[in-house]
Amino acid sequence: QDAFVAFHVDKVLVSKYLKSLQIGELAPDQPSIEPTKNKMLVKDFRELRATVEKMGLLKPNQLFFFLHLAHILLLDTAAWLILFYFGTSLMPFIVSLVVLTISQVQASWLQHDLGHLSVFRKTKWNHLLHKFVMCHLIGASAKWWTLLHSRHHAKPNCFQKDPDIDMHPFLFTLGKKFSVELGIKKKKYMPYNHQHKYFFITLPPLLFPTYFHCHTFYIAYTKRYWVDLAWMLTFYIRFFFTYGSLLEIKSLLAYYFIFRMLESSWFVWVSQMNHIPMDIYYDNNLDWVSTQLQATCNVEQSLFNDWFTGHLNFQIEHHLFPTMPRHNYWKVAPLVKSLCAKHGIEYQCKPLLTAFADIV
Repeated sequence: QDAFVAFHVDKVLVSKYLKSLQIGELAPDQPSIEPTKNKMLVKDFRELRATVEKMGLLKPNQLFFFLHLAHILLLDTAAWLILFYFGTSLMPFIVSLVVLTISQVQASWLQHDLGHLSVFRKTKWNHLLHKFVMCHLIGASAKWWTLLHSRHHAKPNCFQKDPDIDMHPFLFTLGKKFSVELGIKKKKYMPYNHQHKYFFITLPPLLFPTYFHCHTFYIAYTKRYWVDLAWMLTFYIRFFFTYGSLLEIKSLLAYYFIFRMLESSWFVWVSQMNHIPMDIYYDNNLDWVSTQLQATCNVEQSLFNDWFTGHLNFQIEHHLFPTMPRHNYWKVAPLVKSLCAKHGIEYQCKPLLTAFADIV
C-alpha cells in the first residue's frame, strides 16, 4: 500500500515483519481497491512516485544537512558566549535568548528530517543522530516524537487518530463540521466563540513549556525509553551547568522558560498554518493521496520561508513523500501540482502571513 511505501526506506527489511500476517491472496475476480478510494488517482500517484525515485529525489545531499547542523551548533554556542563576554544585563540577556531560540527551532526542523529518515541512506545513522539532536540538543524524547508524528502522518486531521488535533473539543473546537456538531450536541468546555482571541495566549506560548515537557517525560518513562531518558538528562545537565555558572537561579529559570515560550510560539504558528485551516473531520477511509491533500496546504517559496519553516512550507510534498529530503521538495512540487490539476483537486499555496491569518 502507498502508506507502507511512503514511510519505509528499507522495504526489504520491514517486509519480513509482514510475512506472519499474510493469510492468502485475493481471488482474481476480487477488487484490489476499496470503493471509497480514487482508483485513477492512486494509479497516477504510483507512476509519479516511480518517476520521483528515477529522478533521484529521495537521495539526500548530506552536505546540506551538515551545514544546517553546523549553523545550529554555532548559534547554540554563541548564545552562551554572548552572556559570557557581555555579561548578564538586560540587552545581552535578550540577544542571547533570541539566538538560543533560533538554534532550538532550527534543531527541531533538523530532528524532523532525521525522524523521517531523510538525512542518511542507512536507517541506523538517522536514528543515532536523531537521538543526539532531539534528546541532547533539545531535551525531548526521539521515540516519543516518532510515536506521535507517525500517527499524524498516517491520518492527518482525522479526529481521534491524529494526535496533533487532540485539543478538540477541550481547548478549541477545530474545523467547521466539528464546530456545528458540537453546537448541535450542546457540548461546551470553553468559550469557543472567543477561541480566536485566547489562542494567542494559550497554545503558541505554552505548548512547549507546559504540555510537551510533561508529556515527553511521561511517555519516555511509561514506555521505558531508558536510552532516550539518559540522552535527555545530558541536555539538562549541560544547560544548567553552563548557564548556571553565569546566571542566578531566578534568572536561569526565567531564561529557560522564556526561550521555551519563544520556541513554542515559532513552532506552533509554522506547524499549524499548513493543517488547521484545512478540512478536519472523522476518518473517511480515503486513499493515501486524497487523505494527505485534504489536510495540507503550502506556503510560497523563498529563501527566508524555506529557512524559517524548515521547508515545511512544502507541506503537501512532505506529506506525500515523507522520507524525501527537504531540499528536493521544490523539484517535485510542479509534478504534484500537475497531478492535482489532472484530477481536479485544489492545490493550495499562499503567502506566509496569509497562512498565519488563516489559523486565526
